Amino acid sequence: MISTAIRVARVGSAAELAAAALVMLGFPALMLAALVPSVPAFAALAAVTYLADHYLHRKGSYLISRLSKVRAGLSIRFLIRQLLLILLLARLSLSDDLIFYGAVACFIAFYGLQAPHGALVTLIRNRRRMPVATRNIDLKSRIRIPDAPPRGLLHRSAEKMLHLDLFAVVGILVSAQLGSAGFGFFGIGLTVGLGTGYILRLLPYVSGRRVPPKAEIVLAAVDDWLAAYRPETVLYFSGSKDSAYQVNMWLETMEQLDTRPLIILRERAILNNLAPTTVPVICVPGGVHLMNLDLTTVRVALYAANVGKNIHLLRVPTMKHVFIGHGDSDKLASVNPYSKVYDEVWTAGRAGRDRYAIADVGVRDEDIVEVGRPQLAPIQGWHGVPEGRVPTVLYAPTWEGWDGNPGNTSIVLAGENIVNKLITADPPVRVLYKPHPFTGTVSKDAKAAHQRITALVEKAAAERAADSRFTADTAAMEQARAELTRIQARLDELTVAAGTKGDEAEATRDGIVDVHRHEEIARLRAEWNDAYWRSFPSYEHRVITGAQPRLYDCFNVSDAMVSDISSVVSDFIASGKPYAVTDSGELGAEEFKRQNTAVRAAVILSNSAAELGGLLDAVRDPAGDPLAEDRTELKQYLLGPDEPKSIDQFNAAVADLALKAEARNVGQQSRLGAANADPAEAAELTTAVPGQRTATAGETDGVAAG
Repeated sequence: MISTAIRVARVGSAAELAAAALVMLGFPALMLAALVPSVPAFAALAAVTYLADHYLHRKGSYLISRLSKVRAGLSIRFLIRQLLLILLLARLSLSDDLIFYGAVACFIAFYGLQAPHGALVTLIRNRRRMPVATRNIDLKSRIRIPDAPPRGLLHRSAEKMLHLDLFAVVGILVSAQLGSAGFGFFGIGLTVGLGTGYILRLLPYVSGRRVPPKAEIVLAAVDDWLAAYRPETVLYFSGSKDSAYQVNMWLETMEQLDTRPLIILRERAILNNLAPTTVPVICVPGGVHLMNLDLTTVRVALYAANVGKNIHLLRVPTMKHVFIGHGDSDKLASVNPYSKVYDEVWTAGRAGRDRYAIADVGVRDEDIVEVGRPQLAPIQGWHGVPEGRVPTVLYAPTWEGWDGNPGNTSIVLAGENIVNKLITADPPVRVLYKPHPFTGTVSKDAKAAHQRITALVEKAAAERAADSRFTADTAAMEQARAELTRIQARLDELTVAAGTKGDEAEATRDGIVDVHRHEEIARLRAEWNDAYWRSFPSYEHRVITGAQPRLYDCFNVSDAMVSDISSVVSDFIASGKPYAVTDSGELGAEEFKRQNTAVRAAVILSNSAAELGGLLDAVRDPAGDPLAEDRTELKQYLLGPDEPKSIDQFNAAVADLALKAEARNVGQQSRLGAANADPAEAAELTTAVPGQRTATAGETDGVAAG
């Protein structure tokens, strides 16, 4: 029942649900205490509502945001509590006393302070919001960006201001209980005085040298940097904060480019969720601002997602535009008709080219370039299970998706069958269960199945730990755990030091990556991963959630994988290891293979998982694996050849396309030059060719996009 209530109320825990109940019930109880009247009861109930409300705010509870939608927002809840205190004084026959009038005057004055306080906070935030936010770009030497206000002034400022009424409320209650007005007026003075002081403390940050430069000055400084840096290849990305992984997967590739790279983002939420990188980053929320940036040196623009805001850069003719995507799979998103707007589409291997040919969505074969998948470089090959080690099978199902199609994920219909067969296999295997982070966010059946699978794996792990057939080097594990603690402490120290910027303006000013720190973090994460796998027995079943260890790290310690149709399967194929894919939609093995290229070298599982033995046989006897040769061929078909390396193929494709862009631009200038002899023809050509920086301040994003 509690779990149902938690789900319905959309809270994160029983404690959060209890706090919400206390807020809801506390105010009627407060009114009852005021009517009785009882000062001790009112004081106790007021404390409960204060604390419960504060707890929900600190947790960022969904209920708090919903209360404001039904006219029970933060200010209203404080006002009701104050009105009930006035009611309490009236019921105590204090309506003719000076403290009663003092309380009324205090709360009216206190609410009079809310407007200037809110206006100042909003003004400060707006003035410190940069038209262009950057990382790894030196603006400090070009413009003056002042320090951010102390975090305590702006963080949850409305809640802090309203809580200043505590002094008045406590003082008035003490006066009502003891019959002495002095305590009440002392509290009233503190509330009004501190509220006024809060406002005065904010005033200096809305004018003068504490305000960042105006938009045109910031944009001019960015253009000045662009002119000095002369970027050649741009990774452009727009999307929701949940899609940040789509750009993050390309950061290491951008760092390895032979040309000067630049990353352009369109949403602040993406910038805030961007992984650390040494590549210069510009976040330009406004379409007009983007089109006014000086990108004349850029020759190649790379797009990781098909979104509407791409049009703001696609309109620039001086660069060539390429769709690189964010994964390789047989999903419909891999052959989106939108892709035909680009000059080229880059795929991992021949399979991507064939998908577009079969889909017939307007992408021409001559515009497709096979470049491999540079992100797959960390995935290691396989040479069989090491002597004396229990084979490891990774179960990495995808999530249920938005449409509820039973073919999306195996977790609901087949997950328990798969795990049961793996944990009871003889000879034994080790199971790693790593579900998709979104599992259970849409379907309650998927969430319940995930919880049952987790329980199965954890129970099997406990049983194996008590089984005398399995032994481990406890001393080595203790040493590895000590290493983990040391490494994690250092990582925490480095990441906290790297993330102490005050606000967007300050982060723009100071957000230049420390290369030595960046390299140390990368090295420590590799050491953390190594220590993690040594910190528990190599036979121990494990449920793995969260960002660490990463999926590719799980690939490298596994000998086989069971998954669903997704880019996970295509990526795992790079290892050359045996794998199985579940036909959850029950298409039948042949039809399933026909529709999904990535499963042509897989063991196809029905929802009963009866075919799982074929996968385990391939792991135990690689020489007798009937699908080994098929996997080798499929790997090259999907991901391209091993040589040259994918990053070399990628760099070659960038260089080739840059030459095409330069040739186009030279040709355009030649045509304009040839027309100079005829002024009328020159004018016609000049106005016919769209310029990059023609947007005016009055244009809107929608107009500019056209």
